Amino acid sequence: MANVGFIGLGIMGAPMAGHLIKGGHRVYLHSHGGIPPALTDAGGIACANGRDVAEKADVVITMVPDTPHVQDVLFGDNGVAQGLSKGKIVVDMSSISPLATKEFAKRINGLGCDYLDAPVSGGEVGAKVASLTIEAVGEALLYAAKAGADPAKVRQALMGGFASSRILEVHGERMVKRTFDPGFRIELHQKDLNLALSTGRQLGVALPNTATAQELFNCCAAHGGSAWDHSAMVRALELMANFEIGQSASQTESQPR
Repeated sequence: MANVGFIGLGIMGAPMAGHLIKGGHRVYLHSHGGIPPALTDAGGIACANGRDVAEKADVVITMVPDTPHVQDVLFGDNGVAQGLSKGKIVVDMSSISPLATKEFAKRINGLGCDYLDAPVSGGEVGAKVASLTIEAVGEALLYAAKAGADPAKVRQALMGGFASSRILEVHGERMVKRTFDPGFRIELHQKDLNLALSTGRQLGVALPNTATAQELFNCCAAHGGSAWDHSAMVRALELMANFEIGQSASQTESQPR
């Protein structure tokens, strides 16, 4: 059994911490948004702040939205760094700037502790691949629906061939059924793509398709969709086509122009 600290108990963090508790570890918890009662009921130990977590745990995991949040959790007032002692380990599972990560690691290493960058999204590469596949699935299903095909059947057909993917399986179903509750919010995916694009600029690397995906997310956000699941990127494509998946072509033809 290990003494593990977990900071950041949102949509992704809470179940992750829950698995650690179920695994028999002693888990010390802190979150800006409060600690879900289910975690303390299961045996998790509530802590007042990051410093308290770091003093009690041998390994501290952070799972928060963006670079400034990680910086505040680690180095703010009563932050993790103030409670660390030599030999402890900090594991950041947030998707943040890789350049900031290097700086954070240097500061934590200076305290005699190890720092592990372990973003659960797969970091920049994962963010880029996931976002582009979401966009391709949305275009395919919208194209099929506008042509008069049943998008649900098209999705099933694609699932049986080389086009099959986890995105098509999970997010394709959300697009067909139009269930856009997160999941993973569009505003968080915008953050991830901003990291990819800003780092690309610093490295002198062009990422045109990543920029296109970001503009589609921006369109969704402009229409009140910042909190939609990122599969709702298809809504931006639908707006440009003036057609929704699940709508019949005859309905469109009967509408006044």
